[in-house]
Amino acid sequence: MPLNRTYRPVSTSALGGLYVLAGAVALGVVWFAEHWLQLAPCELCLWERRPWWVLIGLGIITIVLPKRYARYGVFFGLLCLMTSIGLAVLHAGVEHKFWPSPAPECRAPVFHGGNFKDWMSTMPARPNKPCDSPDYLFGLPISMTELGGLYAIVVFVVALVGSARMGRSRR
Repeated sequence: MPLNRTYRPVSTSALGGLYVLAGAVALGVVWFAEHWLQLAPCELCLWERRPWWVLIGLGIITIVLPKRYARYGVFFGLLCLMTSIGLAVLHAGVEHKFWPSPAPECRAPVFHGGNFKDWMSTMPARPNKPCDSPDYLFGLPISMTELGGLYAIVVFVVALVGSARMGRSRR
């Protein structure tokens, strides 16, 4: 047994725990930003939260299932993280005005003619923050969207390395 490098396989429950912890941290940060820092989320911000909720559920399932079935949870967790990265790239592109937002809630309603009552009926039920207006935390030069994307990339790489080690332990 070499002293300089020991091989330790990663278990599926460790990756499931990573998924639960990573999702809880991501959702905890956005909860803090929304409720304590009073930052209003736009529609794309709300879209970006969904993969983290799914990742927490997949992490719990991965911890509970036997190892031979838990591997599927690990795989779907990686897909969930890729979705989170894709949504962050989409939202960052909207913030930098590379493309328009796909969310209809991010655009102001168009109204032609009619009276004030008709105009008010076309307004959304709650005011929305424009998706192309980034929020910056603590004076950092990158937006919360970009920070979330970087976080998702880090979690993805850690999970990918762990799942590769898990795959090697099968032999």
